[in-house]
Amino acid sequence: MKLAMATHLDESDMRVFANHARTGEWCISGGFEFSNWGEADLVGKARQAFSNGWLGLETGGRVTFVAVTSVEQSEVQRLTDHLAQHFVTYYGAPDVEAARAVATEEIAHMADLCDEHTDGTLLTVSRALTDAGVRESYRAIQPQQAELDQLAVHGALDD
Repeated sequence: MKLAMATHLDESDMRVFANHARTGEWCISGGFEFSNWGEADLVGKARQAFSNGWLGLETGGRVTFVAVTSVEQSEVQRLTDHLAQHFVTYYGAPDVEAARAVATEEIAHMADLCDEHTDGTLLTVSRALTDAGVRESYRAIQPQQAELDQLAVHGALDD
């Protein structure tokens, strides 16, 4: 199974998000945070989080890029439990058991996004408000494949 981890290509996420995810943190889309938002909510750093921020599962922070990588099933279970607790703490779910099904769906959705990509692929998310609610779209940036001659040292070795 694959999921995605926060990655930073520069320091811009630290400036553009009110709370930024840490590098190496497991992430999901986190679009549920914006389900009741309207145009009036889309200002400043909140707008940036809405527009293109993945949700870090440990910090609740946002990040622009995530990198696809393999994950152990035991880690998936831990992340699911953590997300279920997040739903109780911040979204009023009645208890962890009730929230676990939704947390499982969120993790599975992220796994579906990641499973078709090779490890190291970068993903971005883009959101828009529509009459039907929040619409998300995703973009994949494949890892660059270096040619062997770009890495090899050519020439003769003198004994």
